[in-house]
Amino acid sequence: MSTPSPAPAYEIRVAEDPADRDACFAVRKDVFVAEQKVPEDIEYDAHDADAVHVLAVRADGVPLGTGRLLHGAAAVAKNGDGDPAVGSLGRLAVTAAARGLGVGAALVRAVEHAARARGLTAVDLHAQTHALGFYERLGYQAYGPEFPDAGIPHRAMRRSL
Repeated sequence: MSTPSPAPAYEIRVAEDPADRDACFAVRKDVFVAEQKVPEDIEYDAHDADAVHVLAVRADGVPLGTGRLLHGAAAVAKNGDGDPAVGSLGRLAVTAAARGLGVGAALVRAVEHAARARGLTAVDLHAQTHALGFYERLGYQAYGPEFPDAGIPHRAMRRSL
């Protein structure tokens, strides 16, 4: 009887160099543009330049997932009450091959770590409604009505840090 092979090892890091940023954008393109049919012209925005991007990378260098944290004025425009102490988690994407390995949860925790490092007291996000349970298991609570974003139903959620 053979034992299942262990999940490939991966690391989560802040995407600081251009190659890591490109890997983040490639994952987003695969997941949001190709898979979910989000128009490419709305997937990338002016916030990408100043956001903190996190990247999950397999031990062999293959990118597995990404997420970003908006803070400051960019987050104030996104969060539910305009509070400058609340960051905005977004663009969380995990490749199809990496789903179920804990990559998404690790990325969320990395974004929260980056938020704490910037003195933020909470993180907001706009969750696709099918992912509400995932975020609830990580301590997020939904608030407000459902709304469409890129034609996909979403709900606002928040977690205090």
